[in-house]
Amino acid sequence: MLSRMRRKLRVSIAALALAALAAADEKGWYPHEGGLMKYRVNIRFGEEPDTMPEGWKFGRVSAVAVNPAATEVFVFQRGKKADPIVVFDPKGNYLRSWGKGEFGNPHGMRVDRDNNVWVTDNGDHQVMKYTPKGERLLTLGIKGKAATDDKTFNRPTDIAFAPSGDFYVSDGYGNSRVVKFSRDGKYLLTWGKKGSGPGDFNTPHSIAVDSKGTVYVSDRENNRIQIFDPNGKFLRQWTHLGATQNLFITPKDEMWIITHRDNIENITYDTLAGRIMRIELATGKILGAMESPGHWLCVSPTGEIFIGSLTGNVFRWYPGWLSRGLGAEEGLRPANQR
Repeated sequence: MLSRMRRKLRVSIAALALAALAAADEKGWYPHEGGLMKYRVNIRFGEEPDTMPEGWKFGRVSAVAVNPAATEVFVFQRGKKADPIVVFDPKGNYLRSWGKGEFGNPHGMRVDRDNNVWVTDNGDHQVMKYTPKGERLLTLGIKGKAATDDKTFNRPTDIAFAPSGDFYVSDGYGNSRVVKFSRDGKYLLTWGKKGSGPGDFNTPHSIAVDSKGTVYVSDRENNRIQIFDPNGKFLRQWTHLGATQNLFITPKDEMWIITHRDNIENITYDTLAGRIMRIELATGKILGAMESPGHWLCVSPTGEIFIGSLTGNVFRWYPGWLSRGLGAEEGLRPANQR
């Protein structure tokens, strides 16, 4: 009798344990891959403080970039109530702007090591290079012409710079290829076609190059990042990072991405519900993650993470975390007053 009661007791305890696990499962949050990265955020960088010309506000923010000295932040946005390119100091104070009437649809933006500002226009099928003050230095592609030869693009998405000064363009929404140019803009080579095999692309949405010249391409609709040598030879791929919107590699070869679980989530949520991740460049291992909407990511030389979001925001993430003892009143104060 006693042994039967003990068996029943063990069964009851096991059942309760399973029920508790199931309940925890229902309530629980999915863990942050690689551990939670502890940052705080200013969700209205460039609009708080309100220093832009009267009546100006962001539309959809497609991209953001920081110069090598971390003294200027460049925002590329699609709204009609401000110029397409707006420049701020690191605290979000307006400095200058340009580009009204120059772009069909703003998409990508990078600042090279010489302080030149590069953008991709996927509406007019062009790539442009500017001085930091807005003087145009170079135009690639023919305005309004979508094609696939050495002088045209079809909705290009991003630019990346090799250690040699050569650069790459991911091309993009209409085409499914990467195009390589010399530092002075001379066409060198291209690779890729529509598909899902090695070296094929379905929306090459972002591109980055490490210090050794290895090329990383976000093959977004194929839910992978493909990795190539400088001449387009396929080396390997990562398929565990979802539908990556944007890649960023620091001068110290630290990789950061903004990504979504898969391409369906990305399109359905319109870039909401994304995650920022830090990636080990040698292996693809996730070193840390945190939630953020976003279409574009740039890490400043001072370690801040700037996100361009199609919600109409620039998010400025900076290292920090709320202490356990922080009062409710302090926690509710606006970010620009903390």
